[in-house]
Amino acid sequence: MHLSKVPRLVQWWVTPKLPKEHIFISDVLKPNGFFEVLRVYFRKWVIHPIKRRVARYYLWFLKSIFGLKVVGITGSAGKTTTKEMLTSILKRAGPTVNSYANIDPVYNIPSTILRCLPGTKYLVLEMGVEYPGEMDFYLWLGRPDIGVITNIYPTHTKFFGSVEGVFAEKTKLVKSLGPNQAAVLNCENEYIAKLNKKLKCKIVWFGKGGGLYSSSEKTKKNFNTEFKLNILNETVNIQIPTLGKQFVNNALAAASVAYYWDVSLDKIKKGLEDFQVPEHRMRIIRHKSGALIVDDSYNNNPMAAKETTKTVKETFKGKDLCVVFGDMLELGNLEEKYHKELGEYFGGMGVDKLICVGEAVGITADYAAKKLGRNNVYFVSHWKEALTVLRPLLNRRSVVLVKGSRRIGLDNLISQLS
Repeated sequence: MHLSKVPRLVQWWVTPKLPKEHIFISDVLKPNGFFEVLRVYFRKWVIHPIKRRVARYYLWFLKSIFGLKVVGITGSAGKTTTKEMLTSILKRAGPTVNSYANIDPVYNIPSTILRCLPGTKYLVLEMGVEYPGEMDFYLWLGRPDIGVITNIYPTHTKFFGSVEGVFAEKTKLVKSLGPNQAAVLNCENEYIAKLNKKLKCKIVWFGKGGGLYSSSEKTKKNFNTEFKLNILNETVNIQIPTLGKQFVNNALAAASVAYYWDVSLDKIKKGLEDFQVPEHRMRIIRHKSGALIVDDSYNNNPMAAKETTKTVKETFKGKDLCVVFGDMLELGNLEEKYHKELGEYFGGMGVDKLICVGEAVGITADYAAKKLGRNNVYFVSHWKEALTVLRPLLNRRSVVLVKGSRRIGLDNLISQLS
C-alpha cells in the first residue's frame, strides 16, 4: 500500500491524528516474510489503536477524578535530560511516572500513561517529533497542564523542510494550551523568543532574561557542573552530575516546572543533584591507556555538536583532543550545508585529530582538512574502522570526544572502549 494514501477508515481507526509514516511499513523497514509483515501490521492496526484509545480515556479519568498533573517536554535537544531531571525533582514531591528511554514517543506515550496508578501525582512525557503531525497525535491523546520547549535547532529538517517547519510543529504543544495552563520556554533561543505575547496560556521564561536563570557556572574537578540557580529573589547553589554548561538550561527548564507547581527549592536542589544521567550523554570514561573518553554518542545535530566540542575543548585544556564525529541525520536539503559548517568549525577549533564516520561526514572531513591537515583527518564508513584508527591515538595525554548517533553505531565503539 502506498505511503501517500491513507484510507479514511484506516486513518480513523489507527487514530485521526496519527501521521502516515506510523500507519504503514516503509520499504526501508519492511521485514522479510509474509507472516512477519502480518505480525507488524497486527500490532500497528489492532494492538496499538486499542491501546491508544484506552490510554486517552484513562488519562482523562486520572486528570478529572484524581487531579493528575501532566507535563509535556519537546525541543530539538535536551528533552530526555530535562525529563530525567524533572522526574528526579517531582518524585520528591509525590508519586511520579515518566516516559521510558529510547522508545519512539508515538508508542511510548500511551504505554507510559497506562503505567499510572490512581495515586500518581505527576506524569512527565517526552514529546519528540520526527514527522509533521506527530504533535497533533500527542495532543489528541491528552493535553498537558504544562508544555516545555527546551530549544529549537536544525533537526529532522528532512521531514520538516526547514528550522521554521520544526518550530511550527513543536510549538503546537504550547499553542494548544489555555489560560489555566502554562508554557515553560527558553528565552535565550531566538525562535522560542518569538512566542512572547502570542500564547493564550501563562508563560514561565527560563534562561538569561527570564524569571529563572543561572549564574557562576563552572566545571568542577570531578567534571560535574556547578551553578547558582536564581529564582525571583532566591538563590541556591547546585551541582549537577554531568559535564557541560549546555545542561544548565535543561536544569532551569526542570526547575521552572517544579517551582510553578510549588515544589520547594530544597527538593529542586536535591532532585537536580541526584538525577540519573541518561546513557551516552557526556559520560566520562577513563580508558586503560590513560585517555579520557567523553561519550556523547546518543544523538547528533549541528548546534549540539558545536556546544559539546566547545565544552570539551575548554574543560581539557592542554590535552590532545580527538573528535570521533558521526553523520548528522535527517537534515534533508540542509545536510551538505551543516556538514560543511561543522568541518569549518572543527578546523577553526583546532582539534588535533578528527575521525569522521558515515557518509555525509565526508564533506566535514574535506573542509576540516583544509586547516587541520589531511594527515590529521580520517574518513571511514563504519564504527569498526573508526575504532582501528582511534586505538593507536589513545594515551594519557589524549581526550576523545565521541559525538554521533546510535544509528551510526558509535555507541558500539564506546562499548568496545569501555
